[in-house]
Amino acid sequence: MDSYSSDIKIFAGSSGIPFAKKMCKYLGSELGDSEVITFSDGNIFIRIKETVRNKDVYVVQPIGMNPNNEFVEILFWMDALKRASANSVTAVIPYFSYAKGDKKDEPRVSIRARVCAECIELAGADRAVVMDLHAAQVQGFFKKPVDHLLSLPIMCEYVKGLDIMDNICVVSPDAGFAKTARRYADYLHCSVAIGDKMRYGHDENAHVLSIIGDVKGMNCMIVDDFTVSGGTLVDMAYALKERGAKRIIACVSHVVLREKGVRAIEESPIELLIGTDSVQNPYLAKSSKFVTVSVAPLFAEAVLRIHEKESVSPLFSKVPKKVVDEI
Repeated sequence: MDSYSSDIKIFAGSSGIPFAKKMCKYLGSELGDSEVITFSDGNIFIRIKETVRNKDVYVVQPIGMNPNNEFVEILFWMDALKRASANSVTAVIPYFSYAKGDKKDEPRVSIRARVCAECIELAGADRAVVMDLHAAQVQGFFKKPVDHLLSLPIMCEYVKGLDIMDNICVVSPDAGFAKTARRYADYLHCSVAIGDKMRYGHDENAHVLSIIGDVKGMNCMIVDDFTVSGGTLVDMAYALKERGAKRIIACVSHVVLREKGVRAIEESPIELLIGTDSVQNPYLAKSSKFVTVSVAPLFAEAVLRIHEKESVSPLFSKVPKKVVDEI
């Protein structure tokens, strides 16, 4: 353990304990002592059980499977640590669910991502570390620094070890994700196909209308930033099969499926869905179609670089070998 990593103070919110422990293992540090109590009326109580005076503190709390409670809890963490005289407080949010609410695209609606970003800052956050936001411009809702990590290099390194690399094609579910899909394809040195989908109202299931690109005889890898229902992935998989695709897998940064979604993936042509541990999803455990790749070492490396006042941007395109070795 070097002097820098021993000075890093990492605490875990109720949804971030397994993730934070993996970060601490990578850094060779200990998880901060604290407790989170949920009273019978639903109120949340947080206590820091060690001194953080003049310390640079990092709080790990994904906002995903139970977003309302997890969001309120991270506000209390920020406030508690600031009132305990922490020098700085960084919100480490592997999955920021409300990033989906990034625009006012119809009358009389809230821009939820902006509201959440402002609340996190007002509660005391000096910085945020996030990953694969639904829209990168959400960073602009924060006035404080945001480090936006990418799971792409981690995912691609895992995929390289599979037996699907021959004649592989990356498939974007829509035009909006095509730029990211191109980055996947560049990393894997392969072609890209793009889906044309339509979403009606606030239906979680988008419907695939067509696919741009030749996928006949190809091994296809559908990529997306999150899945809630699995509907888009399943529709895309059937559309690819109809157009002659050979084998189909999916890479999704944030897997927020419940029982119905897991069942839909199991019954679909998708052979394997590769996701990250940005959320702790208990619904995936019983299915052999799901593989979880840890991005905790990536976050730990980012925290170390922030703490040592080094650049984080090299992690956006290529991760260190010691991070890859943790996959």
